[in-house]
Amino acid sequence: MEGSFTGGDVYQKHFLPRDYLATYYSFEDGPLPETEMIKFNLECLHKTFGPGGLRGDTLIDIGSGPTIYQVLAACEAFADITLSDFTDRNREELEKWLRKEPGAHDWTSVLKFACELEGKSGRWQEKAEKLRARVKRVLKCDANLSNPLAPVVLPPADCVLTLLAMECACCSLEAYRAALRNLASLLKPGGHLVTTVTLNISSYMVGKFKFSCVSMKKEEVEQAVLDAGFDIERLLHSPHNYSTTTAPNNGMCFIVARKRSGP
Repeated sequence: MEGSFTGGDVYQKHFLPRDYLATYYSFEDGPLPETEMIKFNLECLHKTFGPGGLRGDTLIDIGSGPTIYQVLAACEAFADITLSDFTDRNREELEKWLRKEPGAHDWTSVLKFACELEGKSGRWQEKAEKLRARVKRVLKCDANLSNPLAPVVLPPADCVLTLLAMECACCSLEAYRAALRNLASLLKPGGHLVTTVTLNISSYMVGKFKFSCVSMKKEEVEQAVLDAGFDIERLLHSPHNYSTTTAPNNGMCFIVARKRSGP
């Protein structure tokens, strides 16, 4: 499998953000399964970062892709947010939205849904501006490196977030386990990892191109998080499957885990 895995060079050349956004993030007009999966993540993130949830100064999002939905709840809880992605095009797409440039993806419907969860349905424009103000940098990342943000070195963060990215970046279960240890190195002792992983998925489509994933069971993901030095505080499973993957998967698991302070 590793020999045929779509690595970084394939992503750099063929992963087109506009095709990805049109397929998976057409919130109001897209396929129902994709919409339900976005809602599941937004609801989980609201519970995680909402009142009584995680708080801190700094949050690093690893593998942001061309999306901002994953930090809509977190921008209420963290004043310094780092977005990151491996491909140049994805980072350019993020910058385009942050700078309010023409042609940037329209996240209005997702912003409104996130604000409805917070009981502030009419304040989606304020939410967008708060997020723009709190994203301090957009960096290149590679979760397979011991420092995923190399050559940049940031102070240890209070929270690392990674949604629907690690299973695409890692070519095997062992690579995924190593990548989690790399993410742990970005955190303060006692800091939190927040992640969503698509289960039992071996590939997905973006436009006409197929990209491979490491197929993992929920139990394998759970054990990998524990072995990377975390204690799991919350694990939720969604049965929703993507309609646009090349084969049925087994939903997603959402995990909140705390980095252990000791060895």
